[in-house]
Amino acid sequence: MAELTRKSAAELGALIASGETSAVEVAQAHLERVRAVDGQVHAFLHVDDETVLAQARKVDERRAGGEELGPLAGVPIAHKDVFTTSDMPTTAGSKILEGWRPPYDATITARLREAGLVILGKTNMDEFAMGSSTENSAYGVTRNPWDLSRVPGGSSGGSSAAVAAYEAPLSTGTDTGGSIRQPAAVTGIVGTKPTYGGSSRYGVIAFASSLDTPGPFARNVLDAALLHEAFSGHDVMDSTSIDRAVPPVVEAARRADVNGLRVGVVKEFAGEGYQAGVLNRFNEAVELLESLGAKVVEVACPAFAYALPAYYLIAPSEASSNLARFDAMRYGLRVGDDGTRSAEEVMALTREQGFGAEVKRRIMLGTYALSSGYYDAYYGKAQQVRTLITRDFDNAFEQVDVLVSPTTPTTAFPIGERADDPMAMYLADLCTIPSNLTGNAAISVPCGLADEDGLPVGLQIMAPVLGDDRVYRVGAAVEQALEDRWGGPLLAKAPELAEAAK
Repeated sequence: MAELTRKSAAELGALIASGETSAVEVAQAHLERVRAVDGQVHAFLHVDDETVLAQARKVDERRAGGEELGPLAGVPIAHKDVFTTSDMPTTAGSKILEGWRPPYDATITARLREAGLVILGKTNMDEFAMGSSTENSAYGVTRNPWDLSRVPGGSSGGSSAAVAAYEAPLSTGTDTGGSIRQPAAVTGIVGTKPTYGGSSRYGVIAFASSLDTPGPFARNVLDAALLHEAFSGHDVMDSTSIDRAVPPVVEAARRADVNGLRVGVVKEFAGEGYQAGVLNRFNEAVELLESLGAKVVEVACPAFAYALPAYYLIAPSEASSNLARFDAMRYGLRVGDDGTRSAEEVMALTREQGFGAEVKRRIMLGTYALSSGYYDAYYGKAQQVRTLITRDFDNAFEQVDVLVSPTTPTTAFPIGERADDPMAMYLADLCTIPSNLTGNAAISVPCGLADEDGLPVGLQIMAPVLGDDRVYRVGAAVEQALEDRWGGPLLAKAPELAEAAK
């Protein structure tokens, strides 16, 4: 059964649909893989074999009963621990929610179930999705399957590591400042940030409400598109949900053709601060696009230089508001409630022990930026920069169909290397943040290994709002051409975990 864990989600769905295997057999194979390697990787926070197999049996029964199911029915998926799940704990990687079982499913959780996907368990993450390395989890560090001494990116590092380690063919993540694309890049897989509002935030534990965007991880572009299509679409429970048809992402992934497409290279995303091996692979990917018939031009987006500081005012400001709900009164951790303390004292003690250092840092930053006398100088100015970035994107997309850049300036860095340097950590999201501030679609696809360390490099492809199909079309073309050149997927070049552990 081990060979089942190496198959794509589309292949597994077809095998189950044809009766060549069952959802139960596929689930068992992946549970065995989790038991074999997750002790080294620590991608998962919660896995319950009995619950997983019960879901798989239900899929087999639905199919046996003649029910018509989707292309991913019976396929296992790892679910980021920021989505509420009524049958599993949801902690958002924080002690303040340790052991909490929500009374409801997130919309995306419910849609996964309706589509027949089998939720293997909940994956580790930076606490409340605040981080770029998954070192900020209250439940331990997740490791990169390519090199267990390095980070898997963040905040969705558990989800990216699970897919890269063949523990699951698919996983979910959320992208607030790059938290899908950056971990996808450093673990050698595909990760998409859909158009903001294209995927429901209902039941997603909020970090920054105007930025948070759920999206898919997969080992290839088609699988990511299939998952994107399965859980996207309008949701009346989310007031920011777009009431429009889901763009034809699966059709675009199968098209995989860039002939005649106009591709813009973002001038601001190159040069100082970028690892040489990352730039080498990026430049090769641009040359590849040109060889496939795309017209490549350089595009200037000057306001992008201010995206990082704008983001680190807007996101913490929204976080300071959203995290005020964790007050020790209604659910989650409660510290010092011995009958002698006031509610305010209990609240303060609970937050002091329940929130980690990075969460506290961002709450304080955000509270300061929103405070009287500073709101206009900080938060207000950041929103004005956001408008300038939107104009840069608008101007760029009048000239080109998509924009491209490296996904992240460097490959995966060693665990602990940036733990005491917040600015160095924040720079991991330098290229991804603009798309969060404006809400447009973006994807990261593998484009090779860096010369210096042999670790994966990601190519970021950005498209206009609701142009999600474009990122899949270009991503699939790059993937197909590079796999022809490499003789197979990039992930096949990853060292076996047992060898990496030595």
